[in-house]
Amino acid sequence: MAAMRTLTVAGLFLAFCALGLIAVAISTDNWYETDARRHRERCKNYSNKRNDPGYIYISNNNLPLRMLPKEKNVERKSSSVSGEMLLRSKRHFLPPAPAMESLCSRHFNSTITGLWRKCHREGFDMETDDLIFKGLVQRCTPIKYYYSSSVLPRNLPINLTKTIRQDEWHALHLQRMTVSFIGMAISIILFGWIIGVLGCCKEHDLMQYVAGLLFLMGGTCCIISLCTCVAGINFELSRYPRYMFGIPEDISHGYGWSMFCAWGGLGLTLLAGFLCTLAPSLYPPHTPVAQKPRQENGCV
Repeated sequence: MAAMRTLTVAGLFLAFCALGLIAVAISTDNWYETDARRHRERCKNYSNKRNDPGYIYISNNNLPLRMLPKEKNVERKSSSVSGEMLLRSKRHFLPPAPAMESLCSRHFNSTITGLWRKCHREGFDMETDDLIFKGLVQRCTPIKYYYSSSVLPRNLPINLTKTIRQDEWHALHLQRMTVSFIGMAISIILFGWIIGVLGCCKEHDLMQYVAGLLFLMGGTCCIISLCTCVAGINFELSRYPRYMFGIPEDISHGYGWSMFCAWGGLGLTLLAGFLCTLAPSLYPPHTPVAQKPRQENGCV
């Protein structure tokens, strides 16, 4: 009986912690983070290059390798084969000047994204912070869960325009699934926690078993929500055409601590469901008490 109560209390405590972690994840905006400081600094250095008459701007970071260096001595040809192969391989990693100009023509900011809004990161860009302080730019913009077509250039082909519109619908569908399933998860876990507390107070093993099943069901909804969120982020990064929706390689991006809170809440929920479904099996079996027949008229 003591082991059963210990497992039940431990499961309810873990479920309560899971509720707290998932609630923190839902109410915060650090699901996905980007850091564009290196990209903005690189574009700033590229835009500030000298354009004096007769000055040739050559940078290994901005211009491709046009030709290989010529060897002065014929004896060095055999030893320079590996060097030529290395220089040729570097051509694929050095973006040309037109590509650099196209990347810098798009304005990238350091942002954090949650389930409800997308915000500029404070202290990462002084110019953006100054505009926000003046009231010209909003710190956060809400995420729309209804379809609103984006503004596209008029010179795009019809097939490409249709592809972009279909991708917008698909991305919106993934966002809706993420929010709906995580809302279902926290509702089911809360309902299961209430049933588990009542079953623990009344020592009702069936209610505790039902609470464990609800925890497992809520964990399943949480898994679907988090997997859909990851799929939505990867889909946004791989949208076509890349020059319109892709991000440069020098912008660091990744998942934030809100995402890890949600994954931690998922693990605690599954563990709580396992403990609460295991606890009723430790109840002692109910053996019916055999009643002796009553003696009537001296007969047994």
